[in-house]
Amino acid sequence: MSVFLLPSSAFGMLLPHFPVVSSGTPRGQFHLILGGSSNRKRKHLLTGNWQCRPRVIVASKMNDPYDTSADVADNEDGSSSGGYEMLEMREEELMETRRALSEAQARQEALEKERDQLLEEFACSEAKQQEYVAEILHDKELTISELESAKSLFHQKLQESVEEKFTLESKLVLAKQDTVELAVQVEKLAEIAFQQATSHILEDAKLRVSAAETLAAESAYQIEEQIRKATEGTILSIVEQSKDAITKALEVAEKAGDQAAKAVAAFNDSINPIDSIASVQSENIKLQGVVSELESQLLLSKSEVDRLKLELQQVQAQANAAELRASNAEKALLEFQELSRKRALEQEEEIKSLLEKIRKEAVERKRAVSKAFKAELESIKAAVNAAKETTCSRDNAYMRRCEALQRSLRTSESALKMWRQRAEMAESLLLKERPQNEEDEEAIYVVNGGRIDLLTDDDSQKWKLLSDGPRKEISQRIARRIRSIRPKFPPRKTDIFEALNTNFKSLELPKPDEVWSIAQEKPKDGDMLIEHVIEKEVIEKKRKALERALQRKTVKWQRIPEEKKLEPGTGTGREIVFQGFNWESWRRQWYQELALKAADLSQSGMTAVWFPPPTESVAPQGYMPSDLYNLNSSYGSVEELKFCIEEMHSQDLLALGDVVLNHRCAQKQSPNGVWNIFGGKLAWGPEAIVCDDPNFQGLGNPSSGDIFHAAPNIDHSQDFVRRDIMQWLNWLRNDIGFDGWRLDFVRGFSGTYAKEYIEASNPAFAIGEYWDSLAYEHGNLCYNQDAHRQRIINWINATGGTSSAFDVTTKGILHSALHNQYWRLIDPQGKPTGVMGWWPSRAVTFLENHDTGSTQGHWPFPHDKLTQGYAYILTHPGTPVIFYDHFYEFGIRDLLTELIEVRRRSGIHCGSSVKIYHANNEGYVAQVGDTLVIKLGHFDWNPSKENQLDGSWQKYIDKGSDYQVWSRQ
Repeated sequence: MSVFLLPSSAFGMLLPHFPVVSSGTPRGQFHLILGGSSNRKRKHLLTGNWQCRPRVIVASKMNDPYDTSADVADNEDGSSSGGYEMLEMREEELMETRRALSEAQARQEALEKERDQLLEEFACSEAKQQEYVAEILHDKELTISELESAKSLFHQKLQESVEEKFTLESKLVLAKQDTVELAVQVEKLAEIAFQQATSHILEDAKLRVSAAETLAAESAYQIEEQIRKATEGTILSIVEQSKDAITKALEVAEKAGDQAAKAVAAFNDSINPIDSIASVQSENIKLQGVVSELESQLLLSKSEVDRLKLELQQVQAQANAAELRASNAEKALLEFQELSRKRALEQEEEIKSLLEKIRKEAVERKRAVSKAFKAELESIKAAVNAAKETTCSRDNAYMRRCEALQRSLRTSESALKMWRQRAEMAESLLLKERPQNEEDEEAIYVVNGGRIDLLTDDDSQKWKLLSDGPRKEISQRIARRIRSIRPKFPPRKTDIFEALNTNFKSLELPKPDEVWSIAQEKPKDGDMLIEHVIEKEVIEKKRKALERALQRKTVKWQRIPEEKKLEPGTGTGREIVFQGFNWESWRRQWYQELALKAADLSQSGMTAVWFPPPTESVAPQGYMPSDLYNLNSSYGSVEELKFCIEEMHSQDLLALGDVVLNHRCAQKQSPNGVWNIFGGKLAWGPEAIVCDDPNFQGLGNPSSGDIFHAAPNIDHSQDFVRRDIMQWLNWLRNDIGFDGWRLDFVRGFSGTYAKEYIEASNPAFAIGEYWDSLAYEHGNLCYNQDAHRQRIINWINATGGTSSAFDVTTKGILHSALHNQYWRLIDPQGKPTGVMGWWPSRAVTFLENHDTGSTQGHWPFPHDKLTQGYAYILTHPGTPVIFYDHFYEFGIRDLLTELIEVRRRSGIHCGSSVKIYHANNEGYVAQVGDTLVIKLGHFDWNPSKENQLDGSWQKYIDKGSDYQVWSRQ
């Protein structure tokens, strides 16, 4: 048994700072017993006089929890009373006392409840404060370390920038010196070149003049020699002929003299003179002929002499002409010298102006470099200041939270103090109204088995539960134990009269489930923990943004080589595009579903995702757009679209928008009843429609391509149309977040307009859909498809190479080639067929898309050849596209992921080289790049059988008769 004294108070009032003294008594039950009163007490009550203050005794017993026995005080006669006597007082005083008692009890109960709540709140606040302090200290340490690292990085970059600035300045000085030296050398070289050219020209002219003079002299000498020789020959021939003639004449004269002598003799001898006369006459005739012949020869000699004289005159005229040409050459030489001098002066002026321009450009470049350096320095300072501001804001938030907790703690302490003062005041008032003789009255309180220490003892179990609390659910054994103990507690009295008349006063203890679930309580909206978590997320986002900004600045200043565009329209050259929809995707909330796949696509090796058409459309698939600025489509709302694009960007994936530029559906009818008036932000009229569209009465210019008959074809030759489209594309890029385009039905308008749109919007990647039919003969695919791929390349040329195009040629050839016609995969020049063989960096290879496959099935790829087809396009140059259905619904995802990894490890890009070793009915073998060999088909082959394949090759993928891949060790 244990006995202790409590100070005088109202009934049921126990101050919490008095400990319970127990000796061997288990914490079972306490009993409240009101001590018996004597006749003196009744007398004093009737007279209203109180001579002594009552004594209150609290006792505990081990046996019966409901035992009400207690010590009884002696009365005036010295006899003890074993029962309980009722106090006799006036009814009004009794009611007032009971009312005051009930108010005091209610206040005490409210005080106890509030105290419990304050204790719980204080414990929770202390725990949260400790967590906040730990988190904020951790965050502060992280921020300090980040700031220190950023500061060190900044100082390092600043030092590097200063060194680079000095290096640039020194290089600039050296460049200036080199420029001056180069200018001096250029002047010297120009002067030397001018002198050399002048001397060369003078020497050439002199040589030409001397050669002309020599030629004239030689020709004159030759002519004179010829004349002399001809004259001498003629004279000699005339003399010889004259001598011959004279000789002949003398001979004839001698013969005539002989004949005359003979005639005289004959005449003298009486011979017939007639014969002699006849012979003489004949001899005379001969002499006349000889003389005429000599005369003719003399005439010929004269004519020859005249001819020679004429030739001599011509030669003299040629010599005069040569002298004239020589004089003209001398004049031209003088003019050329003057002109060369003028040109030299002009070149000297040009060189001086060029040097001045170089100096100005060097100065401007230096200013620009210094300005850029200052701008970068300011941006880095701004980033560091932002980090400091973030840290200060976090420290301020922490201080504000601490101050709020301190204010709440002070408020709770003041409220507790106020309620304690009110209780003491009520107690004092009650004691003044009801004075009681301490010696005559004993009020014994027996409270529930020591459970009062849950509220009084600072080191109690409840304090441990509130401060530490369980971190797991209550076990069944402990629950059974609590249920076995709890029924022994006296029930709570709800009736005030019953509570006043009973001997038992129960405490409002928390239920076991409430006690054990304190630590499991989840934060609610408006809780400081929620606000702290949100603030922490915001600060974390700002910190990551700051890190990315600092990293970009670091990369820029360190000049780290990044993946850059190989050529316009090809991205990085290592893109792998994923078509993120099919023909039936509009039936679901597609943007929400696609956003969940961003991380999976990035981990699988994709680099870009092709989105469905985003605009409002007459057809739910999106290819009949109406209001271009309304992005609430069948695939989802504009907010869902932005969220999906943000998810792609968070996984480093490009978002390619499917834009329909060839046609647009009108919202209104013209007075003629034709749908050719557009609505929305781009309110065009019939003047925006081509005039050769037979269905929509357009007032524009003729179309620059094929007509799409299902909707009005847009006239891209109109300036306002191109301006509006370029503004719309830039809005999609800057406000919505798209990174590139898939251009629909580009056959409908010229590639020059596509070039203008691409250059205005500057996409990271662009693909044109130039769909054309292949060549067939008697129902079979022709081997030569050069005309088909030439048409695609012509469109790419029209865009200036700024856009790629789908390699429809390769898709069509693969349909037949993989059915034991692998010879179709090599053209007569030994290159791959299709656009891949002629312009691989612009070829976007694919097997199927929403038009050919899905539920449309216009031109589906053979299902049993899908793995071979993907093995071909994923190991060859060009930019491969993977269809959504094949990746997620055909069960070949692991194979595709494996092939993507092969492409990445082998370093294959859109412009890799291809060397084909075999292409026949049995199979296909090619080396792509330097480190990969692929075989398609069922024939037996390995790299060791090929003499031209040097090095050690290891088989990387073996799919039997479908395909095999080797990589160089």
